[in-house]
Amino acid sequence: MSRSDQTLAAAPRLLALATTNVRRDYPVHWTHLVASAADLVPQRVLHPVFAGSFDWHSCVHQTWLIVRLLRVRPDVAGADRAVGTLDELITPEGCAVEAEFFHGTQGAHWERPYGWAWLLLLDAELRSWRDEGGAAPARRWSTALRPVAEVLRGRLLDWLPTERFPTRTGIHINTAFSLGLVLDAARATEDAEMADCCAATALRWYRGDVAYGGYEPDAAEFLSPALVEADLMRRLLDPVAFAAWLEAFLPDLDGPRWATLREPVPVDNAGDPYGSHLAGLALSRAWCWRGVAAALPEGHRFRGPAKEAARRHAVFGREFVFGHGYAAEHWLGTFAAYLDLGALTR
Repeated sequence: MSRSDQTLAAAPRLLALATTNVRRDYPVHWTHLVASAADLVPQRVLHPVFAGSFDWHSCVHQTWLIVRLLRVRPDVAGADRAVGTLDELITPEGCAVEAEFFHGTQGAHWERPYGWAWLLLLDAELRSWRDEGGAAPARRWSTALRPVAEVLRGRLLDWLPTERFPTRTGIHINTAFSLGLVLDAARATEDAEMADCCAATALRWYRGDVAYGGYEPDAAEFLSPALVEADLMRRLLDPVAFAAWLEAFLPDLDGPRWATLREPVPVDNAGDPYGSHLAGLALSRAWCWRGVAAALPEGHRFRGPAKEAARRHAVFGREFVFGHGYAAEHWLGTFAAYLDLGALTR
């Protein structure tokens, strides 16, 4: 069974879980700045569309997961329930409230860049599905979501050219991972301004990186700072240029120094919030290794080790998607689907 077949076989379970998650308001990870008691209102009041799935960014990408599954497997069991749920949530009225929040003071930085990137990927998924003659729900949801996507697009275009430094960490604020999502979304929707902005920012931040010396993994990371950077740069450089960049960035990538990147990190407790991060790290490493391998010239010495590392991480990471409690189940399904089903194409 191929990797995509595995995930498609699990599609009914993934869809049922995500559909439940996006309607589940509690527990909630509250991250807003509270200036007075008047600000202590339920998350669903502030964010009527994306209040579920523990936190805003997870609700956004769990919504993307639902849309992705409906797009690639429209006959999946549970589709009617999922469509009904998104029809209740992705409304013009609710999206207007979401957009108004991001026009406000907190909207200049809250959920930047991770949540913004997933929102723009969701928007692009809906628009590309709509434009290929997709189902009527895709058209409804795409139209409703546009005000939110537009304000976040504008926020990013304002922020990226002025941000002096990248963030090189293995959690949500990592800039390389989010730039990759936004770049893919911009290219899929033929948004040249955004694509050019992402490319210019990425090259400014990362093109000159050499001799990476970061200590990986951290105990709480779900992204490899080195690998998400490489996965971004392979989107921007031709195979020969990318190989030269990677050899300078990680010159001994196939040697013992970086066995720590090539081997999955043990997960002692996937039900712990940070333990679940390490489970997600296996999945994100897998898609990064796969992207790196595909981008390298045929016969490059890193290509074989990259393919094998992708395989090992994918097999390991998929074991944690179900059965480890809400700390894991509110988000890991998205990473499994992104690994196995990709994004933005049928």
